[in-house]
Amino acid sequence: MIRRSVIIGTGSYLPQTILSNHDLAARLDTSDEWIIERTGIRQRHVAAPGEFTSDLGSEAARRALAAANLTPADIDLIVVATATPDQTFPAVATVIQYKLGMTHGVAFDVAAVCSGFLYALTVADALLRGGGHNRALVIGAETFSRLLDWEDRTTAVLFGDGAGAVVLEAQGGEGTAQDRGILATRLHSDGRYNELLYVDGGPGSTGTTGHLRMKGKEVFRHAVVNLSSVMGEVLESAGLHAEDVAWVVPHQANLRILEATAKKLGLPPERVVVTVDAHANTSAASVPLALDVAVRDGRVQPGDLLLLEAMGGGFTWGAAAVRW
Repeated sequence: MIRRSVIIGTGSYLPQTILSNHDLAARLDTSDEWIIERTGIRQRHVAAPGEFTSDLGSEAARRALAAANLTPADIDLIVVATATPDQTFPAVATVIQYKLGMTHGVAFDVAAVCSGFLYALTVADALLRGGGHNRALVIGAETFSRLLDWEDRTTAVLFGDGAGAVVLEAQGGEGTAQDRGILATRLHSDGRYNELLYVDGGPGSTGTTGHLRMKGKEVFRHAVVNLSSVMGEVLESAGLHAEDVAWVVPHQANLRILEATAKKLGLPPERVVVTVDAHANTSAASVPLALDVAVRDGRVQPGDLLLLEAMGGGFTWGAAAVRW
């Protein structure tokens, strides 16, 4: 027997305010048709004034705990992926820990932008498999609207706010690809491409938050190559093949990236979970948000093999093979 990290509950939260493409077209040189054609996005959710990343993450965590029939007392580890913390420090994870009423356990953040949830999942999996922890909340939460230059139509239309969470539990497995839980993960980074996707500020440089800047065509090209490659890697590591995959749960950056990545791996578009139309790009929140949607609408069934993937600024990218 070996220890496996099994997802036993999912949850998500989206702010109430919805910003449609038509809303953006009223103040930017863009149109609903232009945005849909190039991105697949129709709307995004935006956090209200005074609504913080920790608020979104806390609510997603509560819903994941409810789905798992657990309480915060049952959790001994919180790992939060975010690029938009409430404060420079302390970690959002500790704020969520407080908001959940927890005074025990370990809580910390992981910063890998859109790949953050895959990084956080990998870290939590290692800690659970190592035996030091038994149950973890892994959360992706973002208020990316506060990093946007709302005069820049190339980036303002792409992003939204939201949070997603999963509860991981250490359980026994046989050590085969038929085990429930996380079967394999693979992570990468390459800092040469900083200038293609970054924020032009920070506490250690400008002393300001800054705004998101992106060279979209170059990011698209790298994303398709990197994501299809890492998905192949993680399947090989788990001893599996593309035809074994029931659902791809990707980072929701752009519908064209989702389609091109699946095609490169030889997977039909019907096996890709798509929420980018309703949520836009929610960075580290997008994978757990999409997973929660697919679990709750019944698409994901026991025994299904899920392939999670994401790429973000840095560049960072990664994938995980998970048996439901």
